[in-house]
Amino acid sequence: MSAFQADCPGSTPGRRIPNMSEENHEQAKEEKKKKEFFKNFNYDKRYKLMLFIPIILVVISLAYLGYTFYTTGDVIHKDVSLSGGTSITLHGDQFDYNALESALKTKYGDISFRRLSDLSSGKQIAFIIESSAQPDDLKAEIEALSGQKLNSDNSSIEFSGPTLSQNFYKQLVIALIISFILMSIVIFFLFRTFVPSIAVIFAAFADIVMPLALIDFLGIKISTAGIAAFLMLIGYSVDTDILLTTRALKKTEGTLNHRIFGAFRTGSFMSFTALFAVLPAFFIITGLPDSFRQIFFILALGLIADIINTWLTNASIIKWYCDKKGIK
Repeated sequence: MSAFQADCPGSTPGRRIPNMSEENHEQAKEEKKKKEFFKNFNYDKRYKLMLFIPIILVVISLAYLGYTFYTTGDVIHKDVSLSGGTSITLHGDQFDYNALESALKTKYGDISFRRLSDLSSGKQIAFIIESSAQPDDLKAEIEALSGQKLNSDNSSIEFSGPTLSQNFYKQLVIALIISFILMSIVIFFLFRTFVPSIAVIFAAFADIVMPLALIDFLGIKISTAGIAAFLMLIGYSVDTDILLTTRALKKTEGTLNHRIFGAFRTGSFMSFTALFAVLPAFFIITGLPDSFRQIFFILALGLIADIINTWLTNASIIKWYCDKKGIK
């Protein structure tokens, strides 16, 4: 019997008891396997295969946007600010908001509700009801269900006509398209080469299409703030793509793979820093207005899409282009 077994009460002679050195050895073997996997990962052979992942995601996103357009007549679900309708804000503790919400849902098919809370305490301070119904009809229905007379002390009513809202929506879409076109012109002027420029533009396009399809899938109604968030995405999305393309084509130090990896370290740090800024604001801060929450949510989706499209789509296209041109 060994000294270790003799010191352990109830130990059986001949039974092997694992010690800390064996556990450390197993951990070392696992770490070695991981290092060997990354060491043996051949980017030169797999970069074309990696390109299929974002392309499939873009095709699925475009197909779902087409389905949304076929079923609703538009590629997004618009809220009252973009489609027109009535918005009634209730405040005070004389209303039973939960019962009111349940009753109005059975009466109006397109009605939506939002709650506003105090940023510091988290206490609900307002309840917003939005519908395409006429203001007098919706007001009368709320009064009948709640038993309370709506006045300037406990409510406010806003109405926007569908024609005005539609014109405003069209102007926002035109601004989005013009911004994308101007961005594309700047990219072509900056690189003066067709394939790298198209790679950047395609990545920026995918950064908009993917979040938009996911938002449609979740059934989220986009407001004017949401359109503004997509405008912001155009600027966010090209930062890392320009960084990658510039380092790959215009720098000479190191090999092409080293330059791509160097751009990846810098660009991913930029993207994750931005994500760590917007995600806590969306999930942690209570009472944040819905317009801000929608902006943060769309930006977060766009940043995640940008990580995929920059380092799988754009990097693969740039790698393929440089190999064809003999750029090492």
